[in-house]
Amino acid sequence: MTLRQPDSAAPLAQARRIVVKVGSALLVDGESGRINRAWLETLIDDLLRLRHRGQRVILVSSGAIALGRRRLGLKPGALRLEESQAAAAVGQIRLAHAYKEILETHDVTVAQVLLTLEDSERRRRYLNARATLEALLDLGALPVINENDTVATAEIRYGDNDRLAARVAQMIGAECLVLLSDVNGLYSADPNKDRSAKIIREVRHITPEIEAMAGRPASQLGSGGMAAKIMAARIAVGAGCHLCIAAGSHRHPLRRIEEGAECTWFIPTATPAAARKQWIAGTLRPAGAVTIDGGALRALLEGASLLPAGVTGARGRFDRGDTVSVITSDGAEVARGLVAYSDADAARIIGRKSSEIAELLGFRGRDEMIHRDDLVLTQAAPAP
Repeated sequence: MTLRQPDSAAPLAQARRIVVKVGSALLVDGESGRINRAWLETLIDDLLRLRHRGQRVILVSSGAIALGRRRLGLKPGALRLEESQAAAAVGQIRLAHAYKEILETHDVTVAQVLLTLEDSERRRRYLNARATLEALLDLGALPVINENDTVATAEIRYGDNDRLAARVAQMIGAECLVLLSDVNGLYSADPNKDRSAKIIREVRHITPEIEAMAGRPASQLGSGGMAAKIMAARIAVGAGCHLCIAAGSHRHPLRRIEEGAECTWFIPTATPAAARKQWIAGTLRPAGAVTIDGGALRALLEGASLLPAGVTGARGRFDRGDTVSVITSDGAEVARGLVAYSDADAARIIGRKSSEIAELLGFRGRDEMIHRDDLVLTQAAPAP
């Protein structure tokens, strides 16, 4: 742990992809139970400024339950699961409308995406969610994500949007995740009880000491608290993503971070791309294997994707998104990657041109059997 002041502007200013998470206590006025619109408009201004300089932005927004519970007349305090789901169903409409109304004045299309824990844990759902988010970003929309509280059961809920935001950052390969909260960052002790408590400006290793600093939520509207933020930091930095915990109650909260406002940065040791490839190479057991010819091997060694035309065979049972070994004709593994087709579909397109895939399978899939972003060389291989 180090207490030196990092360059607060660098991760936020340099990231290609940014996820910003907003807590209920910031978004919803505690007295009226309504959206704090004046503050929200300044946040939207910040997000649009990031977009205008070429950065891709996703917003993870709490607030649906907080908005809905007041409308339904639910009393303060803990809610039963079914009450939370009912409040979310009512509040989500109001939340989405507020974002739509503000963003449309700037000619920006907003998209609502509701996710559950299973959507980031089960491979097929993960791939579908990632593909949807990628398409929305490519089309210029601003995705606004919340947990799908209306349908999620206790067993498949995140329970807080901090970890959801970290999973989304991991999913899209974001370099920066900002958790806007009602606190400035992580403190050495509870600053409300200990006047000597100091903010931890930079964390490079999440140690038991760091975890012990986490406390309970400061607001009755929120459900995460610092413990959830530390868990989110573990996910984010493990995926090569910088994570910032910062106070969001001030207007233009993202601009304040870039101007040097007090906050806590969790620093990863690798980039998202490097972390992803390390995960593919070292932590997954291949579900099958594909054999490639000499031309495909040369292409892979030069950093290209694996196309169906260069594949000569496949073995094992695998689904889209599974990890497979890439082997040469003599059985030597030269790479691993996330395959874009199941074993059954792969068998039908092996050795064929990418332009033939739609005709062979009856649907338009990816041109690549394994895209280069999803492939990592596992050993040096001599050129054929």
